[in-house]
Amino acid sequence: MRIPTAIKLHKASKTLELHYAADECYTLPAEFLRVHSPSAEVQGHGKPILQTGKLQVGLSGIEPAGNYALKLCFDDGHDSGLFSWDYLYQLATHHDELWNDYLAALAAAGKSRDPNESPVKLLL
Repeated sequence: MRIPTAIKLHKASKTLELHYAADECYTLPAEFLRVHSPSAEVQGHGKPILQTGKLQVGLSGIEPAGNYALKLCFDDGHDSGLFSWDYLYQLATHHDELWNDYLAALAAAGKSRDPNESPVKLLL
């Protein structure tokens, strides 16, 4: 299990910074964390639910959950996912792949990251 040696919440830039031993440091955007929340609302029950319109979401707070996880509180009201140390490290070390997969899923579904943008359907 990889436990961060320091955790910093940057509300202005909407990021969570995780420091690990050996000078490893990762900065994860709130939007990325929100769309990859381990909650049932996002992960479904074995079938993940595509999160859309989360471009402007931020982190309003973080709370420890025992010695094994963080509870991340998002400013859109979502706060039900417990991010275990292992899951946070997985998100940090696989960020680019996970983000590209998410963007591809949005495109395939015709959805957007922007909550103010609605897909336009062409009727021919």
